[in-house]
Amino acid sequence: MSIVPRSLSDQAFEVVRERILSTQIPPLAPIRQELLAEELGISKIPLREALGRLEQQGLLSSHPNRGFFVPAMTAGEAEEVFALRLKIEPDAAAHACLEASEDERKAAGTALAALETASKADVHSAVRFNRTFHLSLVRPGGRHVTTQLVERLQVLAERYVRKHLEPEGREARASSEHHEILDAWLARDSARVADLLCAHIVSTLNDLRLQLEQIDSAGETGKPGGKRARRPRK
Repeated sequence: MSIVPRSLSDQAFEVVRERILSTQIPPLAPIRQELLAEELGISKIPLREALGRLEQQGLLSSHPNRGFFVPAMTAGEAEEVFALRLKIEPDAAAHACLEASEDERKAAGTALAALETASKADVHSAVRFNRTFHLSLVRPGGRHVTTQLVERLQVLAERYVRKHLEPEGREARASSEHHEILDAWLARDSARVADLLCAHIVSTLNDLRLQLEQIDSAGETGKPGGKRARRPRK
């Protein structure tokens, strides 16, 4: 797949980010820069710029002798990311529901409808629509720094959300929770919005704790009794 020669670094950043978040590039796999640059139809310079930005966002790690690679999902990172979401996102959505214009209220409903439509086609590829829905709940009110922080955390959480949705029935539960949150948000019930969003984030994290514990006990290969792979040292 080639990309047009406009803002090459930005476009490469978006392409590689989505591949990481969709796990097309698996954890601990090295980024083959020469092959990737050739596939995207760009030189290695804008690609390296994009990879450096992805490292700054926490989606890539690097090693002097091994280049860039996607870090493994860990319980520690999940705990940190979701703890930060709990500190920021519920209060941000509670504030935003009181400030939202009619257009912003419609946009939140549209975002949830798009998420549900995408989920019917492929729940795992619909995770980025989940990000859009959550952002629609915090964007109103003009708190731009808060919105940027929530977006950054949503991106970091996305691989974990995808993992969370693997077991049967998780998507239906998430959908029910999303509808409850949106109903309270549209009713401008800020206290209920904060409570429901807290519960939504906590329930996801509790499920992830069990899933990541199972992965950890099986080793980095993900196979029961498998040998733990060495992680590249930073």
